[in-house]
Amino acid sequence: MLAGVLLIVAIAIEVVCTALLPKADGFSNPLWSAVVLLGYGVSIWLLTVIVRTMPVSVAYAIWSGLGTALVAVVGYAFLGEQLGWVKVVSLSMIVAGVVGLNLVGAH
Repeated sequence: MLAGVLLIVAIAIEVVCTALLPKADGFSNPLWSAVVLLGYGVSIWLLTVIVRTMPVSVAYAIWSGLGTALVAVVGYAFLGEQLGWVKVVSLSMIVAGVVGLNLVGAH
């Protein structure tokens, strides 16, 4: 249970930092670059804590799948990116795969 909560927190931090990458401006803006790097560091550290009690294959599948889907949603909602039907279907398949791996990993 704690690993699941930590995983959600780690994913949220990673998604926020990814959304902030444009502000880092190719790492030429020191303040935003530091925020992004610190956030990624915290997120990766949390992932190392999580894999002590959760299989790494399941943790990473959830991390990468949900992170990818959430970054696409954040990009659409806040960064002016397009979200066509192909992207929606593709993201749905990613989420379905994450759910499937999570179900398998839970048994």
